[in-house]
Amino acid sequence: MASNGHRSIGSPLLTESDPSPVTIVNPAGRSPFLFIGDHAGNVIPSSLGTLGLSEADRRRHIAWDIGVDGLGVALAEELDAVFIRQTYSRLVIDCNRTPDAQDAMAPTSDGTHVPGNVALTPDDRAERVAAIHEPYHRVIADELSRRDAEGRAMVLVSLHSFTPVMRGGTPRPWQIGVLYYGGDTSFATVLLAALKRDSDLTVGDNEPYQMDQIDYTVPRHAYPTRRPYAELEIRQDLLGDQQAQRHWASLLKRALLTV
Repeated sequence: MASNGHRSIGSPLLTESDPSPVTIVNPAGRSPFLFIGDHAGNVIPSSLGTLGLSEADRRRHIAWDIGVDGLGVALAEELDAVFIRQTYSRLVIDCNRTPDAQDAMAPTSDGTHVPGNVALTPDDRAERVAAIHEPYHRVIADELSRRDAEGRAMVLVSLHSFTPVMRGGTPRPWQIGVLYYGGDTSFATVLLAALKRDSDLTVGDNEPYQMDQIDYTVPRHAYPTRRPYAELEIRQDLLGDQQAQRHWASLLKRALLTV
């Protein structure tokens, strides 16, 4: 493997030793909530080595949404819900971006150079889309179609986490943010109000990010059919271990069921 993180010419992106790009947790769950994790994993395909990154960088927020995997599993258990999680690092391909977006395979992230994403050919990019991006979104679409065919009421909840401070930035005070933009925003805004009633929480309204035309997953799967949705961002220092993740799962369970 070349030190710059590019795979050898002619070798497949994913091999038999690599995990599936998508996992369905509790596939028989009966809850109306469908939880998804665009950035739940930080695996890098063996053919890409380390993308030229140190182990420390591969565990930073630039590589994944820290804590979301454990949070999603806990919510699936608490609510008997389905959780669809993406396995690979957002640095391999960001499944919450359109495939042709420059930052779908970012050459830099929060000031860190990603050698394995420099000088990618159109074929390189297309292979990552076909192997990871498309299968993940196909599983989400199939689950939604199945529920629609069964006449089941449902809400799409996209789980994300955010770093307490970006490099060179100011500390972010919010513990959780509720993001929404187009489509049917009624569920998201009612959930936002429910969370704000908790005096112990500092809740962001489209903070620390705005959900806008940059996002891909919720606009693709919720906007066209005006499906109720919410995108949640939780600060990563509050999701550092299983106990913290289960605490947030219990908190979110109460808020979601209230709504």
